[in-house]
Amino acid sequence: MFASWMIGATWVPTNFRLTPPEVAYLAQSSGATVHIFDSAFPDHAAIARAENHACRLEISIGGSGADDWEAFATHAIPITRPADVDRDHPAWFFYTSGTTGRPKAGVLTHGQMDYVVCNHLCDLMPATTEHDASLVVAPLSHGAGVHALPQIARGAVSILLSGERLDCEEAWRLVERHRVTNMFTVPTILTMLTRHESVDRYDHSSLRYVIYAGAPMYRADQIHALRKLGKVLVQYFGMGEVTGNITVLPPALHSENDAEMPVGSCGFPRTGMDVAILDDAGTPVGPGTTGEICVRGPGVFAGYHDNPEATAKATAHGWFHTGDLGHVDARGFVYITGRASDMYISGGSNVYPREIEEALLLHPAVAEACVVGLPHEKWGESGVAVLVLEPGAQASPAELLSHLDGKLAKYKWPQDFVFWSELPKSGYGKVTKRDVKHLLQKDM
Repeated sequence: MFASWMIGATWVPTNFRLTPPEVAYLAQSSGATVHIFDSAFPDHAAIARAENHACRLEISIGGSGADDWEAFATHAIPITRPADVDRDHPAWFFYTSGTTGRPKAGVLTHGQMDYVVCNHLCDLMPATTEHDASLVVAPLSHGAGVHALPQIARGAVSILLSGERLDCEEAWRLVERHRVTNMFTVPTILTMLTRHESVDRYDHSSLRYVIYAGAPMYRADQIHALRKLGKVLVQYFGMGEVTGNITVLPPALHSENDAEMPVGSCGFPRTGMDVAILDDAGTPVGPGTTGEICVRGPGVFAGYHDNPEATAKATAHGWFHTGDLGHVDARGFVYITGRASDMYISGGSNVYPREIEEALLLHPAVAEACVVGLPHEKWGESGVAVLVLEPGAQASPAELLSHLDGKLAKYKWPQDFVFWSELPKSGYGKVTKRDVKHLLQKDM
């Protein structure tokens, strides 16, 4: 990555969890001229080579022969002076996770990344120095990779797990051993870590910032994490196109007591960034009114690579459109209602799955919840709740509806409940509602 930037090239990282065809699409759509593959992924390398005709050089890591990384490094000429690039020069093609349609390459620039590093240090991890240590528990190809850059800027060490899967016990053992002070997670990972019994067997008092992003965190999981770790949680709302720089909810605003924090909020706008709630005409709406969460400022990307139509749509009215629905309260705290694409209309009323999922998760038997809208003969669309129960727990649809009584208007209640052993998730730990819908429709 750093070698790429030193010579003025654009970096296109991939998540190792992606399939060979998915990686080949990234290679082909980016027009990458050099492929660098670990030798453990020959199928990925072969299909990327076949489908990306722009590739002029393929380098393997961990292999042997003239095309291996070590062989190139042996004969490499040291870079004594970095390429002369300006702030708007592309540095990184940050691919969206592709939960709807094919991933798009957001163009992140050198100047934008300079701002992002400074903003992360300012708003997420203030006072980070060379005496700090960061544990990596999420893929470095996306948010965790961005999080690693402020560590490098401050000379802090980044520690990797030994395997390709999350090992909660190893994570807590490394926190104790290296006196880890910060980590970047997503809510699903943070919940797994704090609900694993090993959290009570290792010393994690060194932690100052446990950052979670990528999706809102359910309140029940948030409270549990606070009880286990203390006031060290930092939430931010961001996207690849804005490199995580939209809002922040710092440790001081996290509490187990609902009266002491803006429950359900993802925080206030990041330093130097403007956030607005816009209606369909692109006009800002007042506090408490639901609309699309939009953002502008130095953290916003330069557009989508080779996709002017998508760029124009995403940046209409001079704002970047997140695709998330929400509102701002009178104090300026931002609340996410859900993805615009997740909303469904039942009996003429807009229904936002997020609030239904929140309510269901308050039931002690429910471990995970996903609500989607599916076609319904009478109502147009109706909600189906897909639930993962706690080990050994049971809950009937009637019991769950009784639990929702008084918490949600009846038109929001799911028409059906389905129980699965697990929910499908993307390589980034997010529940993929597109896959949930597809699996439900197959069974209908």
